Amino acid sequence: MTHQNTVYEATVPVALHVAAILDHPVVTASDPGHRADGRPAHLTLVHLLKWLGDTAYDADDACVALEERLYGPGYLDDHAAMRAFRDARPLMFSAVRKFLDHGDPDVRHTALVAAIPLVEHPALVPHRTALADHARSLLATSTDRHHRDRALNALKGWGHDVGGLETTSDVAARERCARLAAAHAARQGGFSQDPPF
Repeated sequence: MTHQNTVYEATVPVALHVAAILDHPVVTASDPGHRADGRPAHLTLVHLLKWLGDTAYDADDACVALEERLYGPGYLDDHAAMRAFRDARPLMFSAVRKFLDHGDPDVRHTALVAAIPLVEHPALVPHRTALADHARSLLATSTDRHHRDRALNALKGWGHDVGGLETTSDVAARERCARLAAAHAARQGGFSQDPPF
């Protein structure tokens, strides 16, 4: 369905199926067992939301821009599966948004992270204001590095000031990422063949 950030012909129907079953009682039921704090877990729902979000990031504007730098500005013209996935983002968003206020913070935070790349679709841009509120709520409560990075990056990308929302851990992670990017840029040209390998 997906492999190494590639959207295939099978990706779109699977993603639409996952979106369609997100609110099925079997999926939304809490899983056997509880977390250490006694709260019920919703592992199946979290895993499906995570897969949908990860796949949406594989088709986001940044990925398309990277592909266009590598292959030219007509990249989407030659990749029907990527176009189809991006066209289906409103359908996926309508399924994911139902979980933004879920009682389980793991569910609502994963739903937010999944929703962020979906609202790049032009028809969904007005939803960014509500998602920004959810992102601020996540940043006030979550210590999950991946979730925090996605929320902070989204807020920055939407023009919000995140100065008061970043923790020392966020700043350290951002600085580490900048150092790694600089080191990677310094190594460019040292490959035996040009990307993609």
